[in-house]
Amino acid sequence: MHRFDRFPGTRAFPGDRRRQLLSAALGGLLSLSAALASAQDAAAPKYPLRPITIIVPYGAGSSTDILTRVIARNMSERLGQPVIVENKAGAGGAVGSAMVAHAAPDGYMLAMGTISSHSINQSMMRSLPYNVLKDFAPISLVAYFPNVLVANKDLPANTLQDVVQLARKRGSLDYATGGIGSSGQMAGELLKLRTGAPLNHVPYKEVGQAIADTIAGHVPLLFYQVPAVVAQINSGQLKAIAVLAPQRTPLLPEVPTTTELGINDFDATAWMGLFAPAGTPRPVVDAINLSVKQATADPAVQKQLAQQGFSLVGNSPEAFQQFLRRDIDKWAEVIHATGAQIQ
Repeated sequence: MHRFDRFPGTRAFPGDRRRQLLSAALGGLLSLSAALASAQDAAAPKYPLRPITIIVPYGAGSSTDILTRVIARNMSERLGQPVIVENKAGAGGAVGSAMVAHAAPDGYMLAMGTISSHSINQSMMRSLPYNVLKDFAPISLVAYFPNVLVANKDLPANTLQDVVQLARKRGSLDYATGGIGSSGQMAGELLKLRTGAPLNHVPYKEVGQAIADTIAGHVPLLFYQVPAVVAQINSGQLKAIAVLAPQRTPLLPEVPTTTELGINDFDATAWMGLFAPAGTPRPVVDAINLSVKQATADPAVQKQLAQQGFSLVGNSPEAFQQFLRRDIDKWAEVIHATGAQIQ
């Protein structure tokens, strides 16, 4: 005996006929769903529809500013809208970064964060007006470049070992940086931690003055980014002691790294990465991420920025988030271990 089922309001049909009707009904539902989805996609606003602003939380002419302007021009070509760079300096990058943290999460205001604004500040500043991990959506790590320890040309120390011994002999050696919470300060604090050398931090608001005072001998040492001091090193105004990264830099191929000089677990590489406000829709994040990856992979962009010491990256939001967590933890340990000044 065959089993018969019924559809409301119809006569009974055998199983094969029932399957045909079910298939037709399901096909109709799928077609309707596809039509609705297509209508929703057509109604959804495309991104971007207007210019995008990247906030650089440092001054014009800074390393972050230079990099961002090159990347922004290329991103604009990819996205089909102007990508405008605005400088909002102050409080070690916190002022401009806070603007983006509290902006609308629509992808039209971004931040080019750095090791200082989005890693070191998290532990250095008691009243930081944002939480890096909660208030931002990481888009991509864009680039990195090393710091270097340089000295006044007349300082009686030519190697890292000489610097450590001289600091111990004198009881202390001053070192200049671009400010409290800078990657230069963290490099100095890390060197103190790894070697026990008595080094005293002298922060400057203007890195140009820090470089000038080191050349003049008012301060014997300077920790800063390679691109900013390579000309003074090559001219003999300053002498390079060590590159503060695991690998040598092509800009200073003859200068050894801290690893080569026997200091293990020492990396004070500075980095820059692009952030959106937390809550930015994932399709928007993905669109920006793709434009960054394309920009960092462009041979012309790579050539231009390599000449200034940048190594370009371009990775996924997830990879950048993992990197960020590790970097925040790393510098938090250094800050707590050395008692670095916290504002």
